[in-house]
Amino acid sequence: MELSYCTNVHPAEDLDGVIAQLDASAGPARRAAGLDRLGVGLWLPADLARRLTVDTEGVNRLRACLEANGLEVRTVNAFPYAAFHAEVVKHDVYLPDWTDPRRADYTLNCARVLAELLPPDGDGSISTLPLAWRSPWTPDHDARATAELRRVSDRLRELRRRTGRTIRLAIEPEPGCVLDTVADVVDWLAPRLGTEGIDPEHIGICLDTCHLAVSFADPVETVGLIEAAGIRIVKVQASAALHVEDPADSASRSAVAAFVEQRYLHQTRELAPDGVVLAADDLPDALEKLPAEGPWRVHFHVPLHLAPTSPLTATTDVLRAACAAVRQTSHGEEAHLDIETYTWSVLPGGVTDLTAGISAELRWALDELIQAPDAERAMLVPKAVAT
Repeated sequence: MELSYCTNVHPAEDLDGVIAQLDASAGPARRAAGLDRLGVGLWLPADLARRLTVDTEGVNRLRACLEANGLEVRTVNAFPYAAFHAEVVKHDVYLPDWTDPRRADYTLNCARVLAELLPPDGDGSISTLPLAWRSPWTPDHDARATAELRRVSDRLRELRRRTGRTIRLAIEPEPGCVLDTVADVVDWLAPRLGTEGIDPEHIGICLDTCHLAVSFADPVETVGLIEAAGIRIVKVQASAALHVEDPADSASRSAVAAFVEQRYLHQTRELAPDGVVLAADDLPDALEKLPAEGPWRVHFHVPLHLAPTSPLTATTDVLRAACAAVRQTSHGEEAHLDIETYTWSVLPGGVTDLTAGISAELRWALDELIQAPDAERAMLVPKAVAT
């Protein structure tokens, strides 16, 4: 599995900013992690992606920066459209949704840029939102979104014929959206593959393991469900959620309340004693409205290598199990594994050294997720991260 870290942790909105963040963070993180080469999952805001499709000099500058820093790009995060580090993001991250042609245009622009940046070997991937926030959503919305995804599927096939590069779009389920869970994506996508012009070779799933954990779904069973449906797991976003075993406990409530912040949504789910999963759209809503009779999972991407302060824990066990299960699928070894901890700036207490944090996550992922005997791993790691 190709390992990288996602640059949506950085706020850059233009080419100079992206190059500066690669110089200041990604290159130093590679060196701090002791790697000869490092993958980065690029986040390109919509305006920059559009500009780069016609700016050969800009693409060459970006390619030169990547090479100078010992970096390579195989995946792009095209979920946030722009302004992902605005003072308040919340529901804006789902706009424009897949009923709006701008979403498909942005995705295709990212694909064109990625085709120019890919290393000579291997394919590319792009992750995207699960259609839209859940409301409003009508049959007309659904038909329009299907048509836009068909357009993207067609253009990705054309791109492959023209460039020889295969780039796949990965739909990423997220709590609160039209496609809330992996099962929702399977139910929606499987009937449309082939029959409605959506090519299974170019459209698949992005398995975000924080979102998976929040849904309380079993990771091994979930991966099996995807494989049985004939859907490709294109990308795994390596991420961990907060787990609150006893949300009625005063110490637990105080600890999780420290993660309330105003920039991002932190959807929360409770596993009730009868097995029903109860929902709150944000952490403050959960603290106010959920009955706290069963454990909570909170959509807050916590650093993979750092255990939250007790009594909170992180769902890294779900991440480990999911990665092991994905590896056993038909195309599992070809999936892109992208560390997506974008929340460093809103962690309680903040962060003093982002480069050190990113490099520590990379080392954790190599130790915990790239699982192979030492002699075998010596060959695997150069393929995934270092050369």
